[in-house]
Amino acid sequence: MQQKLSFSEKFGYALGDMAANFVFQAMLALQLDFYTHTFGLTAAQAGTLFLVVGLGVACLNPVMGVIADRTTSKWGKFRPWLLWTAVPFGIISILTFTTPQLSPGAKIIYAWTTYILLRAIYTVNNVPYASMTGVMTADPDERTSISSYRQIAANCAGFIVASLAIPMVRFLGRGNDARGYQLTMGLLSVLSVIFFIIAFFATQERIQPDPQQKTSLGQDLSDLFSNRPWIVLFLVTLFYFSAILVRGNVMLPYFRFVAGNVDLFSWFNGFGLAALLFGVACSTAVSVRVGKRELFIASMILTGLFNMALFVISPHATYVIIGTEALRQFSYGLSGPILWAMMGDVADYGEWKTKRRATGTVTAGVVFALWAGLALGGAVAGWLLSAYGFVSEAAVQTARTQAGILLTASIYAGLFFLAAAICLFFYPLSREKNQSMANELAERRKVFAPKANA
Repeated sequence: MQQKLSFSEKFGYALGDMAANFVFQAMLALQLDFYTHTFGLTAAQAGTLFLVVGLGVACLNPVMGVIADRTTSKWGKFRPWLLWTAVPFGIISILTFTTPQLSPGAKIIYAWTTYILLRAIYTVNNVPYASMTGVMTADPDERTSISSYRQIAANCAGFIVASLAIPMVRFLGRGNDARGYQLTMGLLSVLSVIFFIIAFFATQERIQPDPQQKTSLGQDLSDLFSNRPWIVLFLVTLFYFSAILVRGNVMLPYFRFVAGNVDLFSWFNGFGLAALLFGVACSTAVSVRVGKRELFIASMILTGLFNMALFVISPHATYVIIGTEALRQFSYGLSGPILWAMMGDVADYGEWKTKRRATGTVTAGVVFALWAGLALGGAVAGWLLSAYGFVSEAAVQTARTQAGILLTASIYAGLFFLAAAICLFFYPLSREKNQSMANELAERRKVFAPKANA
């Protein structure tokens, strides 16, 4: 079936992911280093913070999915949350990357409070946003196209954060990294607020549940746990985002303490993210030919192997490191839109099988796995650094610590990517099955044919 969206709607929707990723990418690439090198936490304290808060707030995702599914407004179920959360999202982001002049104990309380608030507002914003992919169009291929737009925007945000954030911190802080982080995140947060508002006005929700569908939380959860594609996607997401954070949190220490040149971090990320964007841009065309599942499997295997290759490369072989990272990021980029497009397909499967649709609950369950993966990955990174004797205040780390940083960035993170690939072999939705479900559901929906929201 065909249900094409305009370029302006796809672009506007994508700006919402760019807005969120100014903060999300900062959490991936900078937050551990910010907490240990600037704020004053130890690596173990930061790792515990990431795990406890991450797992705790991750439980808010299913709750938010249930709330979003039951939201009634003239703008739809999911879209209004972009408008309602925009300003709080920006304010809390700035506060989280602010270093107050407090006692060590009070600073720990401040870190926990602001990080909890950041993770909470991100969830309240992001679960409805992610759910919109499944309700803007019923066309499975068009969902991949939407996801490609948002992934390009998200990775543009990642490019800006990874390539420019550290230089901006230094320039704006003028020797005061705490001030530099606050101003840098302040600028990015203002852009986030603006982009969320644009995304709200640019988009529409077209797919709605049958108006006669009875609301039942127990039935929604029962349907979810009997949905095999959802269970597989949950596990894939858990390993996928654990891998991202295990690697992301140690690359800055890698360049600072192993390669011995922190300035290379921006070049490394710049070339890598350019390759990632190219991979994302190719994803839709390739998935249409080979299928989402097959492309995702190949992407995870290649990403894991290129990740592990860092272990055997000399830390001073700059061009080889950057070239390998470009190959890794291109491979990884091919999978970026697929994960988000699959969420809509999994919601379709649930509706096709049970005649009940709960897009927000399905999406929230997978996003729960995302945040659980981030919590696990952040904790693993912090704990591994601590186990290998990492001292945040030290200008030089021991040989054992340097070896631990290298192992974490290469082998350990690579194993998480390969675990995601293994899970995908059990994902049952082929390209043909997705198209068949979409066509059958389109016929069912003709009965009540809801009007699109203005």
